[in-house]
Amino acid sequence: MKQAIAQSAPPVMAHGGPETAAQLAGKYARAFSGDGARVFIQLFYFYLVANTLTIAEFGLFATASSVGIVLSRLAGFGFVSPLYRVATVKPHLIGAYTGGYIAALLLSLPLVAAIGLGVHGALFAGAMPLAAFAMIVGTEVLFWRTLEVVIIVNKGLERFGRASIVIVFGFSAKAAAALALALSPAPDLMVWAQIYIVTQALMALVAVVVFYPRLRLRLPLRLFGRRIRDALSVSGAEILFYLQNELDKLIVLALGGPALAGLYAIVMRLVDLTAMPVRTFSTLLTQRLMRRPQLLESVPMRALFEAGIFLLSTLGLLAIAAVFAVKPDILGDNVAQAAPLVIAVLFVPALRNLIEYQAELLYGRGQTVTRLVLYALVGTLKAALMVLLLSHDWAGGQWLVWLNGVFAALYAVSFAVTYRALAQPAIRV
Repeated sequence: MKQAIAQSAPPVMAHGGPETAAQLAGKYARAFSGDGARVFIQLFYFYLVANTLTIAEFGLFATASSVGIVLSRLAGFGFVSPLYRVATVKPHLIGAYTGGYIAALLLSLPLVAAIGLGVHGALFAGAMPLAAFAMIVGTEVLFWRTLEVVIIVNKGLERFGRASIVIVFGFSAKAAAALALALSPAPDLMVWAQIYIVTQALMALVAVVVFYPRLRLRLPLRLFGRRIRDALSVSGAEILFYLQNELDKLIVLALGGPALAGLYAIVMRLVDLTAMPVRTFSTLLTQRLMRRPQLLESVPMRALFEAGIFLLSTLGLLAIAAVFAVKPDILGDNVAQAAPLVIAVLFVPALRNLIEYQAELLYGRGQTVTRLVLYALVGTLKAALMVLLLSHDWAGGQWLVWLNGVFAALYAVSFAVTYRALAQPAIRV
């Protein structure tokens, strides 16, 4: 796909001038290097956590973590988006926009806490202590999100090598936490929550001190008036994206219980591995769309990118399924119970990755309100189809086969909304 950018599009202007095919390929390699290393570290982390906790405990942890990820997009009211745009096109303003992000984060925390308490009462009461839930959600909202901000700003500055180092560092900290859990004398969900929050807090502190650009913090209040529309629409879109992306875990937990939620979470964690090369590609393409919105006017180029993402994602899942066919317990006994289910969701990774890719096209062209509407439509439809799917009494994992149909319907909606919007003029933000 990186070659497709270079061959199908004229050179675009980076910070310092026109980019050659070799420069684009080099940037992709540097940007993906962190994600490539992340795969192996994440598998080690996944192996330890999924096999040290019981399947039911892992299901509760994965679902609570999903709630934290969704709420982390509300934290800061989306002001990460203007910060990223500034890092991409006006890096001298990073100090002012960092101050704006910190102020927005502090203002948003009471709302985040109130929503978190409500979710615990509705879905987790009786199944998971509030203290454990709060520590897991707080880790995602405060500490893992901080690491993501460091990565986002470095990518905006096109310091892809540094961003890759931060990615590897962050997942190495998670792996170290998982190892501490495995070596603890009485590992359970509460112990894991305590280890998780302490290690990730230290990780976030180091990431900011060592890897964030040196700057003088400022807080020009006019920033909020100028950027609040973009920030709130992006925040809403990201909340809806992660809500529809993680909603299935919540529905499986509510309708199927912790054990089924655990098996489903294992399958979807494996599916998520196929997204890494696509997300790297989308990052580079989005930056170029910000500078040159007409980049994707060519219909053959659009078709080429979509076909490449579909093929790469499907081959990725087939490779994972082939490994499990040869050695089902390669990632431990708990994961082995979910291994036969992986092939049932053959087309889910491709369709899921394409929906995410299409939304990033809208973001790159400044069509953030359309992106918000897209995720609202996809999220509502997904919730309805998942409830309908789980309302039937399926034998074994047969219901997972129909998950391909659910994502095909979601992709059809995304395709129609995205390419209708791309026919309209881009919006400068």
